Amino acid sequence: MITVLFAANAERWAQYEAPLTAALDAEGLDYRLIPDPSDIAPEAVDYMVYAPLSEVQDFTPYTRLKAVMNLWAGVEGVVQNPTLTVPLTRMVDDEGLTQGMVEWVTGHVLRHHLGMDAHIVNPEHVWDHSPPPLSKDRPVTILGLGALGQACAAALTRLGFPVTGWSRSPKSVEGVTCHHGPDGLDRALEQARIVVLLLPDTPATRDILDARTLARLPRGAVVINPGRGPLIDDAALLAALDEGQVAHATLDVFRTEPLPADHPFWAHPRVTVTPHIASETRPDSAARVIAANIARAERGAPLHHLVDRDAGY
Repeated sequence: MITVLFAANAERWAQYEAPLTAALDAEGLDYRLIPDPSDIAPEAVDYMVYAPLSEVQDFTPYTRLKAVMNLWAGVEGVVQNPTLTVPLTRMVDDEGLTQGMVEWVTGHVLRHHLGMDAHIVNPEHVWDHSPPPLSKDRPVTILGLGALGQACAAALTRLGFPVTGWSRSPKSVEGVTCHHGPDGLDRALEQARIVVLLLPDTPATRDILDARTLARLPRGAVVINPGRGPLIDDAALLAALDEGQVAHATLDVFRTEPLPADHPFWAHPRVTVTPHIASETRPDSAARVIAANIARAERGAPLHHLVDRDAGY
């Protein structure tokens, strides 16, 4: 029998108990599922389902631990923990998390492409008959070509948008013009009427949109960030908005969350704040991903969605 510890919190346990039990049962595993670290001796745990805000911060006592399964796509809250030496997986859930991101990104790209804000909020009853351009004339750049970035790129290309993608290392994605590295970043930004940030938070990606890179965008571009708050230099973005270099910023993630009530983003007329809802882990589908990965490990197969500790994601 294997022991699976749910090391998140009581609120998440209430959401995950039933779907995780069902998913582990469906995999035919002989297991016991423990809802709280205080309910089990650390040396008895084989697998840990984890959220970075867990009370478990020292993994040293978990001497039998085979893998830690992160509940979130982002692992910046745990990947640098020096006591974690076993394999770490991140959440890649096409059915829930990925689909949620695709829907949010596509919706906001279309919102800005079609100029919907001017019609929804129109107190002066302005009748402007000017049509928006077609999607083929609105280039979109996606920074980050991981699972989420590639899924969003595929959805946007199906709608006819010319999509450019950028990643730190070379990638090839069907239907997407791909760039990589520092020089490639400038090329990717120079044609982006809309830029979507879907990078992880690492030392190499922090402040990737700063005064210099924002200046590479065509004047009047739109910035959409459902990735990570530290990807953007807040002061540089506010300056670019005030100067008209950036026409609008739709932001779902922030350096401090919840976004403080006195942060300038709340009051800026060309900023839309959404409360970190672009892509949330759904318990039913996420539980199936976790159970399937544990079953793989028990069969001796390689784990899916392993985190590269050096890269940080």
